[in-house]
Amino acid sequence: MNAPNHIAIKATAVCCQDARLLSAFGLDSVMPDKTLLPAGLRRRSGLTTLMAVTAAMHACQRAAAKTDQLVSVFASVGGEIQVTDVLCRSLTTPDYLLSPTQFHNSVHNTTAGYWSILTQCQQPATAIAAIEDTFAMALLEAWSQLQQQPGDLLLVCYDELWPQYLAPPMGSNALACAMVLTSDISTNHQGLISRPEIRPEAIKLRQDLIELTQSAPAAACIPLLQALNQGHHDGCVSLNTQGINWSVQLNQP
Repeated sequence: MNAPNHIAIKATAVCCQDARLLSAFGLDSVMPDKTLLPAGLRRRSGLTTLMAVTAAMHACQRAAAKTDQLVSVFASVGGEIQVTDVLCRSLTTPDYLLSPTQFHNSVHNTTAGYWSILTQCQQPATAIAAIEDTFAMALLEAWSQLQQQPGDLLLVCYDELWPQYLAPPMGSNALACAMVLTSDISTNHQGLISRPEIRPEAIKLRQDLIELTQSAPAAACIPLLQALNQGHHDGCVSLNTQGINWSVQLNQP
């Protein structure tokens, strides 16, 4: 193992409205927690931001990370897609007056912005989307940033419930996953991961995982979370379930 090319996973957390979705994979989750948001932010934010913030807060607490000092990567296929859908449909109405709050909440980095406001964090925040490769690209972005700027980093991958006329079954389940990553591999950690890379051959995955990921894109995090929970895992872990085969090498103490 070439340690300088690895980053460490300090802590993880998953937020899901339906714990049964993850129980089949042996994973625990937390429910979206509205109390984490002050009243002003709570009124303006939707399920997407609430789930992402809940997962992020739990991961940071487990890692004993200082939220106001974390560089972050926020990744989502649809972002605040419910707000965006309402906004787009409303634009077809004659004499419609655009709501500044709706417009503000429709941009893809809405959740990253709310996280910065909530935690008073002035560190850089990146918001990305890459369809079925969103989790893989988020991890690659995080790995790349930590190679250039050593320290800790928060990665959050999330998607809410979508209007089902858009792209069924995508968005028929909601899920958020958060990880605190670090370039310091000497610290206490759950495992070390290599740079995400394309594998010529696919890693065989459970059919129920493939189906869940089709309905909740952020569920692409499940194989890595499962491997972390198993302990003493050394080998490749899949980062997506469709298209090009992205994976990381995971090594655990």
